[in-house]
Amino acid sequence: MNDLTRRQMLQRSGFALFGATLPSVVGAVEPAPAAPRARPSADGEGDDGPAEAAGPAPANLVRQNRSPRSVQEYYVRRVREVMREADARRAALRTKADAERYVADVRERLRPCYGPMPEKTPLNARVMKVLERDGYKIENVIYESRPGFPVTANLYLPTGRRAPSPGVMLPVGHYASGKVGSATLAQALVRQGYVALAFDPIGQGERLQYVNAQFKPAIGAGTSEHTYSGVRMPLTGENLPTWFMWDCVRSLDYLLSRPEVDPRHIGMTGNSGGGNQTMQLCGFDFRLTMAAPSCNVTSLRRNIENEHSQDPEQWPWGLLARGLDHSDFIAAMAPRPAMLIGQEGDFFDARGFEEACSRLRHLYSLLGAEQNFSFHLGMGNHSYPQPNREAMYRWFNRHTGISDAQKEPELTRESWENLRCLPHGQVAELKPMTEFSYTSGLSRKLRASRPALSGDALRKKIAATLKLPAREGVCEFRIMRQPRPRGYPKRSQGEYILETEDDIHVYVYRLSEAPLQSRPPHGPKRAVLYVAHQSADEELRTNPWLKELSASEPDAAFYACDVRGIGESQPVLSTPGNPRKGGTDYLHAGYGLLFDYPTAGQRTHDLLRVLDWMAGYGHEEVHLVARGWGAIPGTFAAVLHERVTQVTLKHALASYAEVAETELYQWPLSAIIPGVLQAFDLPDCYRELQRKKLRQIEPVSAAGVPA
Repeated sequence: MNDLTRRQMLQRSGFALFGATLPSVVGAVEPAPAAPRARPSADGEGDDGPAEAAGPAPANLVRQNRSPRSVQEYYVRRVREVMREADARRAALRTKADAERYVADVRERLRPCYGPMPEKTPLNARVMKVLERDGYKIENVIYESRPGFPVTANLYLPTGRRAPSPGVMLPVGHYASGKVGSATLAQALVRQGYVALAFDPIGQGERLQYVNAQFKPAIGAGTSEHTYSGVRMPLTGENLPTWFMWDCVRSLDYLLSRPEVDPRHIGMTGNSGGGNQTMQLCGFDFRLTMAAPSCNVTSLRRNIENEHSQDPEQWPWGLLARGLDHSDFIAAMAPRPAMLIGQEGDFFDARGFEEACSRLRHLYSLLGAEQNFSFHLGMGNHSYPQPNREAMYRWFNRHTGISDAQKEPELTRESWENLRCLPHGQVAELKPMTEFSYTSGLSRKLRASRPALSGDALRKKIAATLKLPAREGVCEFRIMRQPRPRGYPKRSQGEYILETEDDIHVYVYRLSEAPLQSRPPHGPKRAVLYVAHQSADEELRTNPWLKELSASEPDAAFYACDVRGIGESQPVLSTPGNPRKGGTDYLHAGYGLLFDYPTAGQRTHDLLRVLDWMAGYGHEEVHLVARGWGAIPGTFAAVLHERVTQVTLKHALASYAEVAETELYQWPLSAIIPGVLQAFDLPDCYRELQRKKLRQIEPVSAAGVPA
């Protein structure tokens, strides 16, 4: 697909990558908010009574969303609870045997976060070019971590040595240039006698997954590609952290395949994204004998409290559900030598760094290996400056004995042109497997083999895949003060905040011609529930279709709601609402993966609780209407809840398979369900809803345009 075609597709879709609004062909009729709304609160000031008449909403009734912190505080509370339990478990360690059991337990807990690994296949390694340097040489090499999935790397080899040398893996941070960003470390290490392997991660350097005809980035490099791949892959049960770890495992296989390398001494160090890969491999591959992750290790508690977002490869699924934190990756390799490197001015909180160091010091002490743990906290910002690098050299030298150097040797800069493996600097020249070709191919296989589900079998699959919790007890709710007219389809409205889980606020509006100032009136038997795309308040005021909908059922009670993270509880965070990452709910959707409780499941739970609450007020038959992003939980709730007897979906996603099988897609992480295509797809739900008089209006494609 050429650049013009890509641009035309994005223009037709009417919103940026991971678009924040519905398609322009729809939005021209039904505008939808694209970002958090700055809404000064002015409604109801000094107004003691109900509105007397309906009419257009005054301009000053654009208001601030009223629970912008609820989802954030929900996650802060949950993470703190996990950390308290984990800290109590660590504090109870008293003996070496306790510590050894802890290490074994952490290893067992970490492994399921990555799911099943592929089998090891031939590396098919080849040297593309050799650069001779003073005292060392650089081999530009390509090997395959999976069949047809090439890894580009630079291998730095000391010359003039007879004995095998210690090896060091050098994963790179989020440099667009990839392995070139590790050239300084590699050159310094090889001059001290180490064999160093610097390799490109997926989406960086020569391993871009999305390029144009000129082999230039089609959607950006580094974090852009990581997010684009990492949001799509879960649909088929694939996990981007697993792909990153498997690249590291196979890179280690390649390093150990070289006769120049001493397998008794294998280290790993990297900064930022490279620090993350180093940290995670410590808990994954115990062939590592020493490690020094830089500018990554902190605590997940500090990250969520500080609203610090990360790429999908930094969120192994279920990590928090299993009571684990960053320090546990290092604990898993104990008592092997490990040094944590951080920076006082880093955006990774130094308090979390110190907490991790304290935990690990205690563990290594119980294991009788105090000398094998160390840390270095520099005074700069997010970087791997020379003093920090020199601390790492001294640490590795101490444990290998290969050098007594205390300072970094003199270095020369290598160019991108020298270090690239391919003429145009992209593996796309080889026409390899890519993330998209793999994901789309796997989706097609699953689609061909997956049985069509219906009835109880489908409902059980939905509940299990969405990880829905039990619905217990009465849903507590608050009655909000009656505002002035807001231009809704009816003259008055009651506003209620349902607490579907602790700290979670779900806003529900009951529209009425008569004034409502207390709890909802009982009955009638039939009700309509509208599930908003991005804001029930705004859509009720601006969408003429909703006025027509409410008029079409004059005898039914009419409700509208925002599920968590939508409308009145849309997060207002310090983390920018980057549309490439799916907007402001991207951070919380990521923590949903860490808790093994996807956002789509959370929002479905909200709707089921709302429907239970409505049943308590005598509504025995509910016409559930949902639009856009709201149609994801709306579909599942409609299948699951017995009170839903009629369903209308507008601008609903046609299928998850289409997202997996379309190169340019436009759905956020909050709409994605891990492993859904292994179990069922949306068309299964739509077939089931035919029994409930399903009406589909302009379903939309993966690219966000009417299908």
